[in-house]
Amino acid sequence: MKLTVNKDFLNEAIQHVTKAISSRTTLPILSGIKLDASFSGLTLTASDTDISIQSFIPMEHDGKEIIRLGQKGSVVLPAKFFMEIIRKLPSDQIEIEVSQQFQTVIRAGSSEIQMVGLDPEEYPLLPEIEEDKTVTVASDLLKTMIRQTAFAVSATEATPVLTGVQWILNNSTLKLIGCDRHRLAQRHTHMEADENAQFSNVVISGRTLNELSKILPDGNILVDMVVSDNQVLFRMERILFYSRILEGTYPDTSKLIPKSFQTQLVARTRELMDAIDRAYLLSREERSNIVRMTMIDHETIEVSSSSTELGKVTETLVVSGLDGELLKISFNSKYMLDALKVIDSEKVRIGFTGSMSPIIIQPEDGTPILQLILPYRTTN
Repeated sequence: MKLTVNKDFLNEAIQHVTKAISSRTTLPILSGIKLDASFSGLTLTASDTDISIQSFIPMEHDGKEIIRLGQKGSVVLPAKFFMEIIRKLPSDQIEIEVSQQFQTVIRAGSSEIQMVGLDPEEYPLLPEIEEDKTVTVASDLLKTMIRQTAFAVSATEATPVLTGVQWILNNSTLKLIGCDRHRLAQRHTHMEADENAQFSNVVISGRTLNELSKILPDGNILVDMVVSDNQVLFRMERILFYSRILEGTYPDTSKLIPKSFQTQLVARTRELMDAIDRAYLLSREERSNIVRMTMIDHETIEVSSSSTELGKVTETLVVSGLDGELLKISFNSKYMLDALKVIDSEKVRIGFTGSMSPIIIQPEDGTPILQLILPYRTTN
């Protein structure tokens, strides 16, 4: 294998695929990046068996030569060293030459680096996915939906399926749900989809989705989502992102969501978030994160927290509206902040069905987001 490639294109492709490299892999070859050079371009592949990412560099882009191919071929190079050396090379053009026993020489300007490559035949094949269930989503929307749900997944492996976000496509509605038993984040959107493309229990790891979100292009770029029995593929212009679907049945979270409320308040999202954030500083020191909201009257609420060592924070807020019974309610301030941070609306509506029932947080502008957190029982 011998080729010369544009450094910027190579560096970008490496940055994409290394998101699938794990430092804890049991297969030594998976600590490397596979390079395949052909007459159509250069393909880079990385995998940790849960995630596989493939990035393609074309021979030309916008009429400009990106790759000059001398000889086609393949090699696997150690990812960490390859990534760092390519980033630090001085020249815009990088020559890669692979000889016997996969000995690899990388040249750029006056630099020459010799690397020990591995046999690409030992590298696992990418999953084969049938294209029966394919839906197309705008990249910006996909990125937003992931941001508004993936934070709520469980951080522990006690129930593995809860470390993922559930994807449901039913009756032209795509819904994402993240839940860790203490909180829930849900976002849906209407979309045109073939009836045969519908699915109900596709659960993708929250960690995987955060890595996908970093790769998704900015703008209204269309992304294909291809779903099979145990794999899902997100296909972009020059990137293929494969993810394993988590095993297990996601709990029916619809039963957690109240149908009506005895109290509702509307507040400015930023004002409420800032007040809770200040109270969180004290509750964090107490290692409880507990903040109390007290409804003084139908125009005013009080946000407070206390620490036995540091003291107490009390803040009064004028709300835009408060209907129903006046309540005192305690909650995990970090969970509330996480929920408010992903709401882009100027105002937020919070619904209560009692001091010990789920709290529902939704944007006032009608964006189809629903956040749920469970309150705490406190002694005073």
